[in-house]
Amino acid sequence: MILETLKTLFNRDLNKLKSEIESYQTESSIWTIDKKISNSAGNLCLHLIGNLNTYIGAEIGKTGYIRNRPLEFSLKDIPKSELVQKIEDTTSIVNIALDNLTEADLEAIYPQIVFEKEMKTGFFLIHLSTHLAYHLGQINYHRRLLD
Repeated sequence: MILETLKTLFNRDLNKLKSEIESYQTESSIWTIDKKISNSAGNLCLHLIGNLNTYIGAEIGKTGYIRNRPLEFSLKDIPKSELVQKIEDTTSIVNIALDNLTEADLEAIYPQIVFEKEMKTGFFLIHLSTHLAYHLGQINYHRRLLD
């Protein structure tokens, strides 16, 4: 049951991320920062893509993805269409990886130490889902404030 719930949540929120990026009326606004808003929607989008491709794609799905986290926050002015394609690709990767997991896999220890101690794979996937939702909310707010 947890696996189906995770798949539903990741798909819902990745589709919403795609919708948020597509909803920017002015493409340059995706990259706008203002006052104390230090991360643009574009950089948060790249961060989410890198995060999911690393921890689900590379680790669980064995995609071979290699993360460059600093670029997630330093790249600018990537076209909206390219961001949307990256979101769609990430959605596919997440789905393939999760489709190959079993409920028993969720009870296994996640292969990497991420929070300075071991944790179960299921716990970490729930964390990744809430991390996605957290930044998705920031992107939504960013769009409504600055676009």
